[in-house]
Amino acid sequence: MASDPWRGHDIGGLFIALLAGAATLMGLTVYLGSRLAPDTFRRYTPARVWRDVSLAAVAAGAALYLWGLLHVLLTDEQEQAERCELLRPAGVPELVGLRGDFVPLRLVCETPDGHDYNVVVPDYINPLLTVLLLLALAGATASGLLHRRQRTFTRKKG
Repeated sequence: MASDPWRGHDIGGLFIALLAGAATLMGLTVYLGSRLAPDTFRRYTPARVWRDVSLAAVAAGAALYLWGLLHVLLTDEQEQAERCELLRPAGVPELVGLRGDFVPLRLVCETPDGHDYNVVVPDYINPLLTVLLLLALAGATASGLLHRRQRTFTRKKG
């Protein structure tokens, strides 16, 4: 039931996210591994370096997100409830719900006064994902600008 206040992550959504993340990580790993071949390595330009830095950050982010998803998947509902109770702040008489979010990845124990807290997903996951996202965006932007500058320089030269 969708209105159940004690509903964590949807198991179907977890499996879809795990499969999509694993496929993305595998594809990026194979691609980035192919970039290390000697012939390819010699043709590197600054734009290509930044592109691959960006893709490496995406791959690291995918691996980290999968790690967080595995924490959620491998913790059954009973253990999730126990962790909520174990970490319940002093002065909070009871919990009113449990909510699973995919972005940011977290399992939230809900209190009646609105001071919710996270359990199960390690605390380092979301901050590191933010840093990796910013690195991926910076790398993609730098790659695009360098590629554009290279094309403009080649046109003026030729």
